[in-house]
Amino acid sequence: MYAIIKASGQQFKVQEGDIICFDKMGLEPKSEVEFKEVLALDDGELKIGTPYVEGAVVKGEVINEGRDKKVIIYKKRRRKDSKLKRGFRRDFTRVRITKIA
Repeated sequence: MYAIIKASGQQFKVQEGDIICFDKMGLEPKSEVEFKEVLALDDGELKIGTPYVEGAVVKGEVINEGRDKKVIIYKKRRRKDSKLKRGFRRDFTRVRITKIA
């Protein structure tokens, strides 16, 4: 059984027990979170929503919040003496999917 949910502007395929990193939600660890924007649900037969599946809910438990590894963005234009170096660290919330209903 799996579901496709929409969260933080992205779509994720989730199953019970999966651990997914979402954009930072500002929630405490061990707190419950519900995703009501379920785009598709497969429990033997595939149900596709228009745009969301009626009555479908995906529940999860927040594990922790943190920051990813630094990603270096480096741009160089040849023969122009032009270069740009920036760093970026993404804030995330790690969630364990507990129930698909």
